[in-house]
Amino acid sequence: MEKTLKNQNIEKEPNALHRFIFWVLIPLLFAIFLALLITSIAGVNVFQKAKEIGEKVPIVSSMFAKSERDNLLEYEEKIVSLDAEIQNKNAQIDQLKSQIEKHETEKERFLLEKEQLEQTIEELRQMRDENKRAYKEIVSTYEAMAPKNAAPIILKMKDDEAVKILSNIGTESLAKILEKMPPEQAAKYLEKLSAKAE
Repeated sequence: MEKTLKNQNIEKEPNALHRFIFWVLIPLLFAIFLALLITSIAGVNVFQKAKEIGEKVPIVSSMFAKSERDNLLEYEEKIVSLDAEIQNKNAQIDQLKSQIEKHETEKERFLLEKEQLEQTIEELRQMRDENKRAYKEIVSTYEAMAPKNAAPIILKMKDDEAVKILSNIGTESLAKILEKMPPEQAAKYLEKLSAKAE
């Protein structure tokens, strides 16, 4: 029976691991929990402070700082490359905008030139129509004149103008006007009229 009591006593006595857990670890965890709770209520970021203190300690800072520095360098390189790409794209956008503006101004200039040319063409057509009317009136005036009065006037004109008028006069009036001219002049005008007809 004594042996069973000793076995029970041995089993009941806590060993060193149990003592460490109950006397050190649990109170330490409880104290850490209370400290975190109090500091968070006070508005202090314990983890940030621990990081700052850890950066000051040489061995700890070298463990964490290298990876963070590498990450920061990578991010900075990415930021620089992305900024360069953004600037490149902005430059391309500006270049395309200037090309668009240039094309729009050229288009406006061409439209303005087109309008001016159309207006000039219309004015020239009107002038041509007026000249045709005036010329027809001149021709009809010569047709209406007496051949003996028209022949001396035509003889005093330049040959080209005279041929132009004679070519538009009706054949009856032309024959009567040519009868009233000297034969050499009439032959000259007939020759030019036939050359013009061909």
